[in-house]
Amino acid sequence: MKKLVVIIFFILISQSGFAQLFTGEKILNNENFDKDRFSYGYFLGFNNYGFDFEYNNQIDDGTGRDVTDIQIEKGIGFSVGLLGNMRINDYFDLRFEPGLYITNRTLHYNQYHFAAYGAYNGYDFLTDSDNVLEREIKSTYIHLPLLVKFSAKRINNFKPFIVGGMSMSLNLNSNEKNESDNHNGQFRMKKNTYYYEIGLGIDFYLEYFKFTPSIRGVFALSDELVPDDPEEGASPWTDNIASMKTQGIFINFTFQ
Repeated sequence: MKKLVVIIFFILISQSGFAQLFTGEKILNNENFDKDRFSYGYFLGFNNYGFDFEYNNQIDDGTGRDVTDIQIEKGIGFSVGLLGNMRINDYFDLRFEPGLYITNRTLHYNQYHFAAYGAYNGYDFLTDSDNVLEREIKSTYIHLPLLVKFSAKRINNFKPFIVGGMSMSLNLNSNEKNESDNHNGQFRMKKNTYYYEIGLGIDFYLEYFKFTPSIRGVFALSDELVPDDPEEGASPWTDNIASMKTQGIFINFTFQ
């Protein structure tokens, strides 16, 4: 990732438009770029997904101290997609950015909770398998955001903006319809999720194209957990989860 940032930096430096940030020159690149009603592009980027958990009961470690039931180990994922932009006026644009987002998360469950929950239900979950305290969640999302972009006035060859809107995603690895659950090592999530998003970025008008780095926060609106089947017995993996909602950060590099 560091190498990519360095490469992008030198690309920007090599363009006369980026140098205006420091020299104050007035040579405009692609002066009429934003005049078109519709414009298109593509993006590459990175994502970092996590979860926001709410619990039915707070867990303690046996000494009266509250502990987090589930620790989330986040991974850096990869994103790629397309951009369709509709100009409304000089300051507002409507954007559709369908993309493929690949990510990985690992849930680490609290050992004391497993032991106490098993004892309460007359079962020793910790001896059932070597990996009962971990669940690796590999997700491939088709992400479909509809965003409103509010831009400041263009200054030489750059223009800052904020962006926000609503989105939905299809989780291709959700396991929602899987008849097996965590008792068989299968963590299940809902396939469809809805979000709100907010972020910011800067348009750089280079000699031959417009380059836009941006960062965006993504927040799920509904619970994504598919609880374990109660007919399989008590579940320390899902019984104490009141809601599980995705939270993520997208860093995208857009080319138009």
